[in-house]
Amino acid sequence: MDIKSLDASLLYHACDLGGLDFSTTETLEILPEIIGQERVLESLRFGVGIPHEGYNLYVMGSTGVGRHRVVTDTLNRLSQPAGKRSLDWCYVANFDDPNQPQTLCLPPGMGRMLRQDMEILVGDLLGAIPTALQSKEFRHRAEEITASLQEQEEKIAADFGDRTREQGIALLHSPNGYSLVPLKDDKILSAEAFRELPEEQRSEIESKIEAFHRELRDTLGQIPLWQREMRVRYKALEQEVAELVVNRLVGELTRKYVEQAELVSYLDQVRSDVLDNLERFRNNEDEAGNLIEADDPRFTRYRINLLVDNRDGPAVPIIYESNPTYQNLLGRVEHRARMGTLATDFTLIKPGALHRANDGFLVLDAEKLLSNGFAWDALKRTLNSREVRIEPLERQLSMLSTITLEPDPIPIDLKVVLIGDRQIYHLLKAYDSDFGTLFKVVADFSESLPRESGNDEMFARLIGTLQRQEGLHPVTKTAVQRLIEEAARNAGNGEKLSLHIGSLLDLLKESDYRAEALDSESIGAEHVQWAIQQQLHRVSQYCELMQQEILNGTLMIDTDGIQLGRVNGLAVVQVGDHAFGLPNRISATARIGSGEVIDIEREVDQGGPIHSKGVFILAAYLNRRYARYQPLSVAATLVFEQTYGEVEGDSASAGELCALLSVLGDIPIRQSLAITGSVNQHGEMQPIGGVCEKIEGFFDICDKRGLDGTQGVIIPETNVRDLMLKRTVVEAAEAGQFHVYAVKHVEQALELLTGLPAGVADDQGIYSEETLNGKVQARLAEWFALRLSLSGHTIGE
Repeated sequence: MDIKSLDASLLYHACDLGGLDFSTTETLEILPEIIGQERVLESLRFGVGIPHEGYNLYVMGSTGVGRHRVVTDTLNRLSQPAGKRSLDWCYVANFDDPNQPQTLCLPPGMGRMLRQDMEILVGDLLGAIPTALQSKEFRHRAEEITASLQEQEEKIAADFGDRTREQGIALLHSPNGYSLVPLKDDKILSAEAFRELPEEQRSEIESKIEAFHRELRDTLGQIPLWQREMRVRYKALEQEVAELVVNRLVGELTRKYVEQAELVSYLDQVRSDVLDNLERFRNNEDEAGNLIEADDPRFTRYRINLLVDNRDGPAVPIIYESNPTYQNLLGRVEHRARMGTLATDFTLIKPGALHRANDGFLVLDAEKLLSNGFAWDALKRTLNSREVRIEPLERQLSMLSTITLEPDPIPIDLKVVLIGDRQIYHLLKAYDSDFGTLFKVVADFSESLPRESGNDEMFARLIGTLQRQEGLHPVTKTAVQRLIEEAARNAGNGEKLSLHIGSLLDLLKESDYRAEALDSESIGAEHVQWAIQQQLHRVSQYCELMQQEILNGTLMIDTDGIQLGRVNGLAVVQVGDHAFGLPNRISATARIGSGEVIDIEREVDQGGPIHSKGVFILAAYLNRRYARYQPLSVAATLVFEQTYGEVEGDSASAGELCALLSVLGDIPIRQSLAITGSVNQHGEMQPIGGVCEKIEGFFDICDKRGLDGTQGVIIPETNVRDLMLKRTVVEAAEAGQFHVYAVKHVEQALELLTGLPAGVADDQGIYSEETLNGKVQARLAEWFALRLSLSGHTIGE
C-alpha cells in the first residue's frame, strides 16, 4: 500500500495575477458588459431585436448572479434608438356615455400640454361667457325680444279694449292681470251705481262682460305660447352669442392641435357639450360671491386624465414592477366617498405597469407574479389580446354589485421580461400551455466562469468595475487575488469562479467598511479576510454548538483508535445560506442471512431516495465482488448514528461500504480518518459536493482535540480540483499534522482505513487470506457453509 496524502499545494488553488500590472483597481479598465454571460447577452440581444409577437423573455438563474443588473443594463444599452419616443396616453370624458371614458394617444409631452390647455380653456370660458351674456349688445337684443312680446301683447289688448269700449265695457290692466268693468258716458261705473241700474240693463251688461271674459281668456291664452317663443329666441340668442365665444376659444386649441385628428374630434365634442350646458358657465361666482375656478367639480368632465406622461421619460421605457399584483399591472379605477356613497369618474383611473411600459419593456419577478392571485392570467390575456383592459378584480370574482367605469382598452406594444429560477421555468413550460407561445426567448445565466487563461484578469477588471460603480475604496492587487480565491471557493471548484455578483458585491462593501473604519485609503487583503471571517462568524453559532456537542461526547465521534464496523462519515449541514461540515458516525452490523442489506434510515422513512439508491448500489458491489459463485449469505444493517432528521444524498455510500466490509472481515477501522464519496457498482469513487466544508468540519474537531499527525480525510480523486481549503487546514497539511487523501477506488480507501492491502484475486477468484478481500471472502464462505449445514445440506450436494 503506497497511498500518499495530497501535497499542500493541491489543497488551495491560489490566484496569481503576476501577469497583470496594476497596484489598485483604479487603473484597471472598466468592463463594458458582464463577463461569463455571453449566452445571456446573445439571448437578450435577440429578444430585444426580433419584432414579432410572442418573443417575450424569461431570464433564469439563481439569486445573486446579477440577473436584474444585467437585464437592466442590457436593455438600456440595446433599446434606446435616437429620435424615438414613447407616446402619451390620456383618458377623457365620453359625453355620450360617461361610464365608458375614451382614450387619446398623443406624441410625448403633448398630454401634459393638453391638460394645461384644457384648464386654461375652462377658465377662459368661465370669464368670457358671462361677460358676453352681460354685454350691452346682448342686453339690447334681449330687450328687443322682451319688448316685441310686450308690444304684441299691448296691441292685442288695445284692439280688444277698443271693441269692448264700443259695447260700454272698459278693459283695465293691473299688475294682477286684466279685468272688465262697465262704462257710462265713457266713465267707469262704480259698483254702487251699477247696482242702481235696472235689472234688465244689469243683466245685459253682465252678459257682455261674460262674453268678453271668454274671448279675453282665449286671447290671453296665446301669451304663454308667445313667452315660450320668447324663451326660445332668448336661448337662441344666448347660443348665438356664446357660440361665438366658444368657437373662438376652442378654435384656437383646434388650430394648435390640428395635426392630431383624434384630438380635434374630441375638442369638437367639448365645444358641443359646452354649448349644451351653458348654465354651468352663465355665472362665474357662487352663491357666496366667490369666484368659481376651473377645478370646480362641475367642470371635471373637461379635464384630461394624463395616464402615461412620457415627456421627460426615456426613449424606450424600461419598467420594473416590484409588486406585480393584478391592479399594479393593469391599473385600477379609484372611488371617492360622497354623501355616504362611493362615486368615481374618469379622472380616478390610475395606470398600471403595463401602461407605463407601453412601447418598451416590463421587467417582472416570476415568483412574485405567480404568487399574486389573478396577475399571471391577466398578464397572459393582455399579451394575447395586445391591449390593456382595466377591469375591477371584483368583476373577475363576480362580486361587483355597483356601477363602475368601463374605460376603453389601450393597445400595447411591449415585451415582458420575466426573471426567475430554473425550476419555475420548467414548471411553467410543463404545465402552462400559453407559456411557450408567449415566452419564446430564454436567457440562462451561467453560475461560474472557468479559470482559464485570462479569466482571472477579466475577473479582476470586474472587481474594479463594481468598485467604481459603487463608489468604494480602490482594491489592492493582493485584495483582488483574495477576492478571486473566495469566488473560486464559492463556486465549489478551484478551477472555476463563481459569477454570483451579489455575493462578490457584499464582500466588497464589507471590506470597504473595514478599510474605512481603519482609515485606509484602499481595500487590502487583510480587510477582505476580515470581511470573510465576519460573514462566517455571524452565521456559525449553530455550527459551533454542534461541534461542542461532539467535543463533550454528546455526539459520539472518535478521532483516534480503531473500531469494528464504524466509520467517520462526513455530511454538509445547510442552515439558511450557510453550509458547514460535520462528521457522522456510520455503523454496520452483519450476521448470517440471505443477502439482505437493511438501510435503517429507509426503513423508518428517514432516508431520502438518493441515499437509498446509494445503499442499493453498495449492495450490488458486494454481490459483484463476493457472490459470483455462491449466494451472499449475510444479513447486514447500516445506520447513521445519532441523526434525527432526514438523511439524503449518496456521498456516504463509500463510508457505509467500508463499515460493512469492516464488520464482515472482522477488520477494525482507524477512527483518525474520515471518508466521503459515493461508489458505483464497480467500487469506483465518484465526486461529491461540499468537499471543502466536509474536510474542514472534521479538521475542526481534530484540531480542537489536538492534531497528532494521524488524522485526515479520504476524498474521491475527482474532487481534488474542487479544493479551496481554509488557511489553517493548508498549514496543518504543510506541517504534516493533517492529511487529505485522494483515491480512485473504494479499496484504496479501505487500505488507508484498515492498514491491510485490498488484495488481487487469482485465476480462481480467490484472494489471499492476509488481504482485506481475503478476510471478507473467507467470512462469507464460512457463513455460506454454516447456512447450508443448518439447512441440512452440504457444499458437495
